[in-house]
Amino acid sequence: MTEIDPKDDILGRARVRDNDELKEYYDELANIDTGALWTVANDIEPWEPTPKSAPIIWRHSDLRKQVLRAIDLVRPEDAGRRVVYLRNPKRQDVSAACGWLFSGLQVMKAGEKAGAHRHAASALRFIMEGEGAYTIVDGHKVELGGKDFVITPNGTWHEHGISDEGTTCIWQDGLDIPLTNALEANFYEVHPDDYQSTNLPTNDSPFSYGAPGLMPALDKWDKPYSPLLKFSWEPTYEALLNYAKVTDGSNYDGIIMRYINPQSGDDPMLTMGAQMQMLRPSEHTKSHRHTGNVIYQVAKGSGYSIIDGRRFDWTEKDIFCVPSWTWHEHCNNDGNDDACLFSFNDFPVMKKLGFYKEQALSENDGHQTLTT
Repeated sequence: MTEIDPKDDILGRARVRDNDELKEYYDELANIDTGALWTVANDIEPWEPTPKSAPIIWRHSDLRKQVLRAIDLVRPEDAGRRVVYLRNPKRQDVSAACGWLFSGLQVMKAGEKAGAHRHAASALRFIMEGEGAYTIVDGHKVELGGKDFVITPNGTWHEHGISDEGTTCIWQDGLDIPLTNALEANFYEVHPDDYQSTNLPTNDSPFSYGAPGLMPALDKWDKPYSPLLKFSWEPTYEALLNYAKVTDGSNYDGIIMRYINPQSGDDPMLTMGAQMQMLRPSEHTKSHRHTGNVIYQVAKGSGYSIIDGRRFDWTEKDIFCVPSWTWHEHCNNDGNDDACLFSFNDFPVMKKLGFYKEQALSENDGHQTLTT
């Protein structure tokens, strides 16, 4: 006899009990590659989102030494991208870090450059250490520094490298490869000349579009993604400090700002969004949950997050994830200085499809009870 979950034993839910005649019927349906909806309906239509990823933290102290080892083991010309990817224990089948998001740490040394390519998946980078890194996106070369955020939108030719005068650099990659593959829409192409050639001025993108509140009068950008390809750390942090002077911030995220396409106000890319948030000294946010997956990197400071009842202590350059519809809250340990969290997410997909929902925790004054 089929066991029926008590919460499903109501009108409107599937609550058919098996019998011998039904089992014979199911076998006959299977023989013609069909099935009875009521046998799977409650599983494929859950009462609320059921995340398949586990909350997890990847500690910089563990990651860095392994990432640096890759320099001596593989060449970027052979690896395509010399990346150590972050693997969620519950998403190994799709090589995802959280939900349908991929992430990894890429390392390059002075004078190296990886070949140009393009793909259907969107990508972003957050610079963790080193000097002299650059990215070229459809001919637009941008120079990168610590804690800068740069986009390489889907379908664009892009390549990365380190100048001869630079140092070994590490950055976090973020892509929607698992989502693109799930939709069976991924393409990958290597540049016919191996590397891009360009006569555009270096840093033309941030020099043209990086001034707050200003757009070039001769703007002719007609792409579906942001003309500003690099978002620098210094003005981002300054914006957080200034915003903190005039707002109490979010109960759930502290002082938080969203990276945007300066031309439209939309997210910089079609499928992934990114944010930077600041937790003021000793600030402990309240707990909430939402549809959509988030991968965080600690840009500054130390503290902890409580995710699904578990405490994850973090310090600068640690990376952790919050799966969809999972309770989470953040705390800055330091009573004298702020902490900052960079994050990227799949919220643009959720919102475009009408799937985005958010819920605040009402019990215990908005704070979770630790389970472990």
